Amino acid sequence: MIKIYHNPRCSKSRQGLEYLEKTGENFEVVRYLENVPTKEELEDIISYLGIAPEELIRKNEAVWKEKYKGKTLSHEDIVNAMIENPKLIERPIIIKGKKAVIGRPAENIDALL
Repeated sequence: MIKIYHNPRCSKSRQGLEYLEKTGENFEVVRYLENVPTKEELEDIISYLGIAPEELIRKNEAVWKEKYKGKTLSHEDIVNAMIENPKLIERPIIIKGKKAVIGRPAENIDALL
């Protein structure tokens, strides 16, 4: 089953959702601002993406600049920051099995299909 972590207010996330809809694949939409991933889910996502947690952060968000920028943060600190402030999570994230991509640009989704 394919899962997309989606923020409907984000144009890039909407583009990713549209792209996925055109594939004809069945998928589940997770509105992660409303249904914030658990620590375990976020750790899995980071693992599936094969990246460091800071690579999943939207560094232009005001909350990042105000609370975290320039600080020495551990892996756990960054994961906790994303749970406390889910708008920091890059979007959209598409997961299939134990693989994931960030759908920016939407064509990145092809790597999972």
